[in-house]
Amino acid sequence: MSVTTPPPALRKPIDKDALRRKYAEERDKRLRPDGNNQYLRLQGQLSHYLDDPYTPRVERAPKTDHVTFAFIGGGFAGLVTGARLKEAGVDDVRIIEKGGDFGGTWYWNRYPGAQCDTAAFVYMPLLEETGHMPSEKYTHAPEILEHCQRIGKQYGLYDNALFHTEVKDLVWDDDQSYWIIRTNRGDEFTAQFVGMGTGPLHVPKLPGIPGLTSFRGHSFHTSRWDYDYTGGDPSGAPLDKLADKRVAIIGTGATAVQCVPHLARACKKLYVCQRTPSSVDVRDNRPTDPEWFKEIATPGWQQRWLENFTANQTGGMAEVDLVMDGWTDLSRRIQARIASLPAEERTPAKMWEAFEDADFEKMEEIRMRVEAIVEDPQTAEPLKAWYRQLCKRPCFHDEYLQAFNEPSTTLVDTNGLGVERITETAVVVAGQAYEVDCIIYASGFEVGTAYHERAGYDMVGRGGVKLSEYWADGMRTKHGTHVHGFPNAFIVQPTQGANLISNVPHNLTESGRTIAMIVKHALDHGHDEVEVSQQAEEEWIQLLLTGAGRMIGSQDCTPGYYNNEGQPTGPQARLFVGYPHGAMAFFKYLKEWRSNGSFEGLEFR
Repeated sequence: MSVTTPPPALRKPIDKDALRRKYAEERDKRLRPDGNNQYLRLQGQLSHYLDDPYTPRVERAPKTDHVTFAFIGGGFAGLVTGARLKEAGVDDVRIIEKGGDFGGTWYWNRYPGAQCDTAAFVYMPLLEETGHMPSEKYTHAPEILEHCQRIGKQYGLYDNALFHTEVKDLVWDDDQSYWIIRTNRGDEFTAQFVGMGTGPLHVPKLPGIPGLTSFRGHSFHTSRWDYDYTGGDPSGAPLDKLADKRVAIIGTGATAVQCVPHLARACKKLYVCQRTPSSVDVRDNRPTDPEWFKEIATPGWQQRWLENFTANQTGGMAEVDLVMDGWTDLSRRIQARIASLPAEERTPAKMWEAFEDADFEKMEEIRMRVEAIVEDPQTAEPLKAWYRQLCKRPCFHDEYLQAFNEPSTTLVDTNGLGVERITETAVVVAGQAYEVDCIIYASGFEVGTAYHERAGYDMVGRGGVKLSEYWADGMRTKHGTHVHGFPNAFIVQPTQGANLISNVPHNLTESGRTIAMIVKHALDHGHDEVEVSQQAEEEWIQLLLTGAGRMIGSQDCTPGYYNNEGQPTGPQARLFVGYPHGAMAFFKYLKEWRSNGSFEGLEFR
């Protein structure tokens, strides 16, 4: 039986002052002075958590050649940029990837139930170019990984790729106008151009729980799921080896929301250890109707869908909502409230009040959904999220809350404090030991660490200047892509560009198209170098600073990776922003910027 939220007539009036107090109280109990330092890097005694359980490493001879374009990272960023370069006639493209295949986060995340949280029609890149129809609105991980492989094959990106390879040095040679790339496989080759797509969701982390290394049972991180231990497979086969196992999963973010239902059905006993509950809205997934897809899949369809989703989700003036999901729902509510204001009241203060009112209403519905689904009131209460929806990444699922009705499943709520300690045989919360055979860490990835720390190398540009030195006072780019002093290098990520977090692939597809046009222009005109001028970079930074700043993960939010675990971020954080006029305006600007052929702000030599 499906469960919906009560109609407006049955809802209680919202006491906004009481909610603000409750939000602050829940936030304060979760604040920790160590911030991101509460997590452990997977090195030394913990390095085995990084082992690749999916693909055997194949020995090969080191590379000592030259390529036109080398891209670091084989996820969506590398695949889309590589594909656009190939379309532009740049055949000499090499992708370097630490995993055993293409896919990036979708190579590593093969845990049961893994699927995209944004509709596949806008999330999966190059659908029109590859002719692929997503099998469902929110496709599961095996299909997304297969699509990554499809892109790699269609565009010939496997031919020159280096898998199970990590870049250790990236140094600009000013005399030869190329980059020298050294890897952990003994490679030392050169590239005229480099691209970097080492996003935030590829370096797993563990919670710094006392006694973690003392546990004598089995344990693994969700990004290295051990199907040999659990049984089953990424396609959803039952985890049949857990029938006699007591399992604790630590973490209740997007990953746990997806895999807990599978564990709940499989384990003898499942303990879900929660510090902060996720906001879990309706997903309403469904298979794709092939006849419907034929109707929408006319030339240019995916670009239209991308732009429509972005316009709706970021408060644009789209006439229709093609995607119709939880991401756009809040925006539709906000727009409706603002539209209801008299023209003279559409001030920043009144518009913020409209935003807050719509968010209060939405989060009340999500909390009421918990009450309606979870049968035990004592379990339901701590599963309620007491924060604004965009304080943490919103989740959408139709089986997670229901999993707490399984007799095998126990919510171990830590009242915001986290697991107290781990012993040889148990996890301990508030003095109570829960004996387990296996601990699964759904503790996510490094997000708050410096770019070069996550990448595993510190790019060295002109004059021996390291990127970490150049960015010591904060990130400095034009468009989030070009960095002065680092010629022929392109960074593919959202910050200082559209900064569209709800659908990151849209950022990547626009960047890939732009980079391909710049590289083709340079090659066609015989240029050895392309670099953003210092003046253009500075002007872009000043433009960014005219904006309103971050709309998600503010410091008054409950701690999480959106807001640096609730800790002050320092002066550098003021530059973790996007185009001041919004994502849609940025994409429009970028299209015009690249299409007129002048590439204003870049210097070709």
